[in-house]
Amino acid sequence: MRLFYNIAGVLAVILGVVGIFLPLLPTTPFLLLASACFARGSVRLHRWLLSHRVFGAYLRNFEEGRGIPLKAKIVATALLWLSLLGAMGRVDHLGLQALLLATGIGVSTYMWRYLPTLRLPRQEQPPHDA
Repeated sequence: MRLFYNIAGVLAVILGVVGIFLPLLPTTPFLLLASACFARGSVRLHRWLLSHRVFGAYLRNFEEGRGIPLKAKIVATALLWLSLLGAMGRVDHLGLQALLLATGIGVSTYMWRYLPTLRLPRQEQPPHDA
């Protein structure tokens, strides 16, 4: 079973990285899935992902229940709706458009209502010279 989790985790990481460059493929859910798989399959791979220079802090904050930064929520919501509206404009099937709309509403509701917003500490302001 550990092998299955590790393979699924590696595939999720690959899809997450590809999602950085393809607007319709989400990055965050795949990285969260990879983290969950690695947590069950390999302590070493899980540690690697959580210490990754790009994804690590983001995943650690999520796993520890602190949430994601406000800027990330805004960017994710904007990209989600741009992608969904673009896809809905290209699809002529009303049922599929409704499914895309329901997906967008569901993801947005979860992100803004149930996913905590990470409060970053204010940086010290440099003294002003008078």
